[in-house]
Amino acid sequence: MQRYPMTPQGKEALEKELHQLKSIERPRITAAIAEAREHGDLKENAEYHAAREQQGFCEGRVQDIEGKLGAAQVIDVKELEQNGRVVFGVTVTIENLDTEEQKTYMIVGDDEADFKINKISVNSPIARGLLGKSEGDEAKIQTPNGEVEYEIVSVEYL
Repeated sequence: MQRYPMTPQGKEALEKELHQLKSIERPRITAAIAEAREHGDLKENAEYHAAREQQGFCEGRVQDIEGKLGAAQVIDVKELEQNGRVVFGVTVTIENLDTEEQKTYMIVGDDEADFKINKISVNSPIARGLLGKSEGDEAKIQTPNGEVEYEIVSVEYL
């Protein structure tokens, strides 16, 4: 069985989304389908077809979340040995050795990743290039613009 690594916050966010889908979205969509049925001919009823499409999306997402929560491997980085190594859940600051530009990322599960707020997936090229390394180590990471060398400036277990 495939395990899905996630932070405690990521698990909580998925649980909230699941609750929202089951307790609010499902009943709303069911009511929309019932209302659209009352309008008669279903073949040419755009409201009915839109509601059925929403229902399919909602049910698919519910199954996806339930599957991931069932196979979740919750990792609380605060409980790990704080030895300066880059592992799932840490916040790592890296410096581009060519430009001296620094970036800070938190390494999280796929569902938690949001590049806009510097949360990167454990499966991303940057995270894969950093995992297992320690503060002060250098890492070569393949980017769309070619290989970039980074130095790991700090590793925080927040």
